[in-house]
Amino acid sequence: MDDEVEITDVDDGNSPYQVEKPNLKNQDLSSLSLAAAELLSQYGWHLLVVTVLVYLLIQHLMKKRFRQSDHSSSPQTQQDAVLVVRKQEAMEAARRRMQEELDAKAAIFREKQKQQEEEKRRQKIEIWESMQQGKSYKGSKNVQTTEEAGSSTTVLKPKTDKKPLRSADFNPLTGQGGGSCSWRPGRRGPSSGG
Repeated sequence: MDDEVEITDVDDGNSPYQVEKPNLKNQDLSSLSLAAAELLSQYGWHLLVVTVLVYLLIQHLMKKRFRQSDHSSSPQTQQDAVLVVRKQEAMEAARRRMQEELDAKAAIFREKQKQQEEEKRRQKIEIWESMQQGKSYKGSKNVQTTEEAGSSTTVLKPKTDKKPLRSADFNPLTGQGGGSCSWRPGRRGPSSGG
């Protein structure tokens, strides 16, 4: 077994078992980038100038359209201004009317208050005078009511004895004697509050 075998790789290019490694770059993108680079190198300045001119043209057209919309809307703006002024005047007139009504109601209220105060002052004076004369206030008031009642033409009915609403043996503290409700102690246990 002296046959020693040595295996070596021979790369002579004619071997049928040789495997070619594929190029990992995308062929489509590389050709596109080469075409773009070639285009920019030949026409770069021309493309830059054309792009700037298109941008300026778009800006000019936008300004022109904006000016036209301003001119067409200016009469409308004047009409809107007139409408706003009219609305403000109408609101001011309505506020003025409401304020006048409120002032009139306030004046009426103040007048009623003055009359009530005057009436109270007059009653106090009458009470004071009646007390100075030795009469009681209640007595003088009853005299006034009887004079008023005598001047009217209504006929007074005599009072009749009414039956008592509760029986004589009713005691509200004991719960006895005809009451349907009675006191019950509360539930025991924890409260239901949160």
